Amino acid sequence: MASIDNFEFAHQHRSEVAWMSQNTNTLPVHPAILDAIRASVDQREFNNYPFKRGIFGLPEAILEDLGLEGFDLVLTNGGIEGEYFATRALLKPGDEVISTDPAFLPIHAQIEMCGAKAKAVDIYRKPYVLTPERANEAVTPATRALFLIDPDNPLGSGYTRSQVKGVAEVARDHDLLLIDDITYRDFNPDHVLAAEFYPEKTLLSYSFSKAPGLAGMRVGAILGPTELMKQVKRFDTNPLGVNVLAQHAALAALQSKKEWLPGIRKTCETNQRTIKAAVDRVDGASLPVFPSKANMFAIDVGPTGVNPEALEERLLHDYLVHGRAGSYLSRLNGSRFFRVPFTVPEKDAKRFAEAFPEAMKKLRK
Repeated sequence: MASIDNFEFAHQHRSEVAWMSQNTNTLPVHPAILDAIRASVDQREFNNYPFKRGIFGLPEAILEDLGLEGFDLVLTNGGIEGEYFATRALLKPGDEVISTDPAFLPIHAQIEMCGAKAKAVDIYRKPYVLTPERANEAVTPATRALFLIDPDNPLGSGYTRSQVKGVAEVARDHDLLLIDDITYRDFNPDHVLAAEFYPEKTLLSYSFSKAPGLAGMRVGAILGPTELMKQVKRFDTNPLGVNVLAQHAALAALQSKKEWLPGIRKTCETNQRTIKAAVDRVDGASLPVFPSKANMFAIDVGPTGVNPEALEERLLHDYLVHGRAGSYLSRLNGSRFFRVPFTVPEKDAKRFAEAFPEAMKKLRK
């Protein structure tokens, strides 16, 4: 895995670096979001603990955004904290959880904290998703839960409606908990919630980190049917609520979403084309998934013989472009790919497009 020194260097040179390492969104933030943060600061709301359920209107706005009724939620410090609550509350030692590889591996670590085991299905192959058939094959008597990450990080693949329905039916047939990680849903206009097909035992992991550009604010939610959420809430380790500035930013983001989301998607389309053109210039490199349904690509460099960790190092220190080696995201395929998000200003995507072929040429010598 790449050295933490790369992140130290990147943070030290934050104003100079094209930040393409964490799927964050560095595009301009909508003015309404900034105004909400400033208003909260001016009113010195940060002096007090926030209301535990959330500032008035935010929980309701999240449910409206998802079109859900009859679901409860807990606001969390980013989407990952809600998944921690869920795994601690609902798993026990010896349980198995069907997940995928590649994946955001800290989710697997949370499963293992419970004494459970993440059973990772290799999806680094067509169609680059966990199909219902492969999910069903992975079920054993020890299986208690199934993770659906849609759209997928790091591949950028999105699930069709029939695939989501099929995975939900596998979960229902085996009486499994289904955790639907929808962190990247805003980038996919065709996204479908698993809760539509299996509402009684589906939890949704929801985040404001990506599309509205609030990763540093650390705000998200875990949602589910009321009876299931009663169990999840037993492991809510944050009795004093979520950052109040973050909550105001989140509410403003939902209220202004129709104004900023189309522009984000348009920039993503432009940057995807820019990056693909650069990848196409490198013999042996390819994009397993194009176009991406999320805000990132996994660039396959396996046939080139270039080590993704060496590529991460060179892009950062020689070109001030910070991407991410696959070893962070895959125990099975980490030596084969390099992850690059594109929710960045067009100039940053162009900088990557210029640097990538040059860095690959140097590393192949």
